[in-house]
Amino acid sequence: MNENTDLDNYVLNHIDAEGDYLYRLYRATNIHTVHGRMASGHLQGRLLKMLVRMVQPKNVLEVGTFSGYSAICIAEGLEEGGKLYTFEINDEMEDFTRPWIEGSAVADKIDFRIGDANIEAPKLGVEFDMAFVDGDKRTYMETYEMVLSILRKGGYILADNTLWDGHVTDEAYQKDSQTQGICRFNDFVAQDGRVEKVILPLRDGLTIIRKK
Repeated sequence: MNENTDLDNYVLNHIDAEGDYLYRLYRATNIHTVHGRMASGHLQGRLLKMLVRMVQPKNVLEVGTFSGYSAICIAEGLEEGGKLYTFEINDEMEDFTRPWIEGSAVADKIDFRIGDANIEAPKLGVEFDMAFVDGDKRTYMETYEMVLSILRKGGYILADNTLWDGHVTDEAYQKDSQTQGICRFNDFVAQDGRVEKVILPLRDGLTIIRKK
């Protein structure tokens, strides 16, 4: 056990518990899906809930539902009347994800849809207060512009995987299309005067962006 693992365990032992339902969902995600590590997990899940509590959004958009772990965490932080609209482009995930979302204690706060959020989200006619972007890294730029167009002034975007397992600084991955997508996104947001931004080196990198 190295020092980082010790610290990771220390952190997890000193924050709010994951809860049995999310624990079982995380295990099932890793057992029954190919890319189980894509699920947010205990630490990021508690952070998402806390950020939602802080911002107190009425409407939240999620791009990339995957197994529903992050959606449930976000919904846990919503006040009464709050709504999360979450889009998953991979229809093969629906049979796994929908029962977990519908079986959760916050199912009434989650509108789970299969489809391309970049196309479908603007059709909702909803002005969003917050968005969690965790979809296709190759189209992060397109997703970013879409979200900004339907995000209220002062609203927040949480962009996941923006350090991409360290690949953003590794020359060996310069030709990888997903790494290129993240790098384009990071470079653009860094210079975008429409927003304020900060990258948290949490897990795989989480960028918090505020629309001015």
